[in-house]
Amino acid sequence: MKNLGNMLKQAQQMQTRMQEMQAKLEATEVEGASGGGMVKVRLTGKGDLRRVMIDPSLMNADEREVLEDLLVAAHADAKQKVESTMAEEMQKATAGINLPPGMKLPF
Repeated sequence: MKNLGNMLKQAQQMQTRMQEMQAKLEATEVEGASGGGMVKVRLTGKGDLRRVMIDPSLMNADEREVLEDLLVAAHADAKQKVESTMAEEMQKATAGINLPPGMKLPF
């Protein structure tokens, strides 16, 4: 039973760390860029789009297709950074807790 008590204690600690991580991710913003910084997007740690910044030189009809591609690339860059940040925070939240192989959090 002592082992079960330790497992419950670890689970409670992990739950607390997960809640802290989620709050931190909500407050975190990451920026993705493309076109040498001509297009930038800012996402929260949860992936919500907060801001789009476009260099004025791209604001003409002839550059529409280029701008569309740059927006997609900037979003992909920011999304990759969000996922990396989330993975780092998840690793911190589960530190010291022995999870079975292949088990991923959050469930």
